Amino acid sequence: MSELKALSYINGEWLDANHVKEDIINPYSGEIIGASYLASSEDIEQALSIAQQAKKQIAGMSALERSTLLTKAATLLEEQKEHFAKLISLELGKPLKYTRDEVSRSIETMALSAQEANRLIGETIPGNVSSRGQEAMAMTFKVPVGVVLAITPFNAPLNLICHKVGPAFAAGNAIILKPAPQTSAVATAFVKLLLEAGFPEKALQLVIGGVDAGRQLVTDERTNLISFTGGAAGGEHISNSAGLKKVLLELGGNGATIVHHDADIEKAASLCAKTGFSNSGQSCISVQRIYVHKHILPSFIESLKQKVEQLVVGDPLSSESDIGCMVDVQAAKRVEAWIQEAEKMGAQLLSGGLRKGASITPAILLNPPKQAKVVCEEVFGPVVCVLPYEELNEAIKEANDSRYGLQAGIFTNQMDVALHAAKELETGGVVINGTSNFRLDHWPYGGIKRSGIGREGPRFAIEEMTESKMVVLPNGL
Repeated sequence: MSELKALSYINGEWLDANHVKEDIINPYSGEIIGASYLASSEDIEQALSIAQQAKKQIAGMSALERSTLLTKAATLLEEQKEHFAKLISLELGKPLKYTRDEVSRSIETMALSAQEANRLIGETIPGNVSSRGQEAMAMTFKVPVGVVLAITPFNAPLNLICHKVGPAFAAGNAIILKPAPQTSAVATAFVKLLLEAGFPEKALQLVIGGVDAGRQLVTDERTNLISFTGGAAGGEHISNSAGLKKVLLELGGNGATIVHHDADIEKAASLCAKTGFSNSGQSCISVQRIYVHKHILPSFIESLKQKVEQLVVGDPLSSESDIGCMVDVQAAKRVEAWIQEAEKMGAQLLSGGLRKGASITPAILLNPPKQAKVVCEEVFGPVVCVLPYEELNEAIKEANDSRYGLQAGIFTNQMDVALHAAKELETGGVVINGTSNFRLDHWPYGGIKRSGIGREGPRFAIEEMTESKMVVLPNGL
């Protein structure tokens, strides 16, 4: 693969000359593999202006036109699947077996968005339920909000762009995309693909930049909705500074999974091992806290440890690797420090936790105190905590004792136990006989508390990215 280049795309032009340049570094090897060119404040002002001008053009496109372009983009992505998989692995350090899966999901997300473009339906509401409206009739229509600002994270750099760009365009909005600086080359490649599919030049503005670029975009009144995926602190800052506009926030978590005494231990251990460490734990629904009934604790630990130690840590570009590396050395050092803190506070390190560069071997911690960062904060790294319990309600109470509430899982063979947990767990989603880390892209996805506002998934994101306009006929049809 040739040297990577991340460029802003504004007003139909790719910008690189006379822009601040930053190195793109492969997190696994530490090698410089390309360059990213940052948008200036003047560039961002132009992006805002063009998006504002373009919103009526995009809203004026027919549903068929938008659906056809999204379908074409999905087809092109299928044709370039291996290229994008390798690009994500190279820039992020995510193993190839998982980046191939991410591209497959991205294709599905774009195809789903194409379908939803044809379902922007309203309703008719009779007025004769009121004595003042015996002849009246109202009709509602879905109309785009205008300009959607999409701010995306590094951990699923392609699919989470698709989860914002796909629904936003399907709904008829102009879009400004600001991807994570760590994976801006992936965003650049995807915007090139959208243009190849026939997207109007002014439908999408791509801004490469960091916190300052995000702040300028967020606070500007020309953005009508902000769709942000990232950390809780960033989401809170956006919510406080955005002003009177819609915000759709998919934030962090510290996923809890309960393994009850009647569970299939082998299945639970296998899924916790797989979904606790995929992408080096860099997923907001990654398994982090595993509450295990004391009666099965020794058997579960033995099985979990065996399955975790079978995971292959290595080159992300190798099809054999289960775990690559974290996004950068700083992130790995933070996770290493959190593991060491938990040990000092009394936790037992059963396996892993060794750092080399940006890589950390998958760590299992037994019984860290709830004050330890690995329990009460979002680790976003290859660490799971095994926490024993005696009564189910005790486990549910501990799982709920968190500022986060994204997803949770429970393993049990009793329907009443499953339904009780599903009712009582304070999260946006509960997975029965699965871990917190399970998502299909057409489902409503999002959390409560500090885990966010609103729901993603093309159909549900479109609900957020449109307004209902009412047309009233006072004298009926």
